[in-house]
Amino acid sequence: MEVQKEIKQGIFYPVYLFYGSEHYLIEDTKQKLIHAALTDEDIDFNLSYFDMTEVPVQVALEDAQTLPFMGERRVVIMQTTQFLTAQKEDSKIDHDLKRLEQYIDDPSPETILVIIAPYEKLDERKKIVKAIKKRGGYVKVSPLSEQEIQVWVRQQLKERHREISDLALTVLLQTVGVDLTTLASELEKLSLYAGEEQVIDEKMVQLLVARSLEQNIFDLTDMVLNRNLQRAFRIFYDMIEQKEEPLKILALLAGQFRLLYQVKGLMSKGYGQNQIASTLKVHPFRVKLAMQKVATFDMNELLSLMDDIAEVDYKIKSGQVDKQLAVELFMMKLHKG
Repeated sequence: MEVQKEIKQGIFYPVYLFYGSEHYLIEDTKQKLIHAALTDEDIDFNLSYFDMTEVPVQVALEDAQTLPFMGERRVVIMQTTQFLTAQKEDSKIDHDLKRLEQYIDDPSPETILVIIAPYEKLDERKKIVKAIKKRGGYVKVSPLSEQEIQVWVRQQLKERHREISDLALTVLLQTVGVDLTTLASELEKLSLYAGEEQVIDEKMVQLLVARSLEQNIFDLTDMVLNRNLQRAFRIFYDMIEQKEEPLKILALLAGQFRLLYQVKGLMSKGYGQNQIASTLKVHPFRVKLAMQKVATFDMNELLSLMDDIAEVDYKIKSGQVDKQLAVELFMMKLHKG
C-alpha cells in the first residue's frame, strides 16, 4: 500500500480516511501510522480514540484542536463513522458535520486526524466525503486478490526473516482461507516454530495450522457430494468437538451448495472467475475453489440437495428431530441414495 510506504518515510497527511471491508489492513495501517507519528511516551498523552456512535464529532474536533502535551504532534482517531455512508445511523448522536468540513479545510498543523469507516461503500454525494477526498489521505482498503495475498504472506514472513515454499503457501491458503487476521496469527506461529529453519515447508503447515471453519465446510461439502460417508462424518464430528452448532453447520453447508450452484450457472454463461466473484460478491479465491469442483456435479443434483437441507432445517426448528441426529440422517440418506 502506497500510504504505508509514505508513513514509513515519515510523510503524514493532516487528515486520513481509511475505509473499506478489509478490517485487518485498516487496523494494521492505523497502528503503523500511530507508531510512526508518536513516540511510546507520546502515545500515553497524545493519542485519543472517539467512537462516533457514543460521542458527536465536535468532541473529537475539540481534542484535535488542542495542542499536544509535551510532544510534537497529536493523533486523534474517529471510529464507527457511519454518517459517511448512505445507511441509516444506528445511534441518535447529533453530529455537526459542517464543523468537520471546516476542520478538514483548515486542519490543525499539530494534529493527525484519522477517520475510520469500516464499510464497503461511502456516500460519495455527501459534502464531507468530497472534502476528505480532496484534502485528506483518502485510502480505500479492499480485500486482496489471491495473488496479492500471496505477496502479502511472503512480505510478512520477510519481515520475520523467513520464507515459505510455493507448496507450503498453497497448503496454507487452502487450509486457512483468505482471512488476513487468521493468516497473520498462523504466520506468527509458523515463524516461531521454524526457529533457525528459514524456509517454512508444507510439513510445518500441515503440523501446526488449524483448519478454518470455512475449509471444513468446503471439505464436508466435497465429501457429501462424493458420497464419502466415512470422511463426511469424521469432518462433521470434528466440528462438533470444536463446539460448532449443528444448525450453523447445516446453514453453512447450504450456503456452500448455493455457491456451487450459482458458480456452475454463471460458468455455463461464459463468466470467468473475477466476473463470478464480482456478481456474487464473494472473494475470488472461494470462486476459484468452487470452479474446481463443480464440473462433475449436475445442477439438478445441487438444487435437490438445497431442498433437502431446507427440509432438515424446518424439522429441526419445529422440534420434530434432534439437530445433530437430523444432520447425521441427512448424510446417511445421501449415502444410500
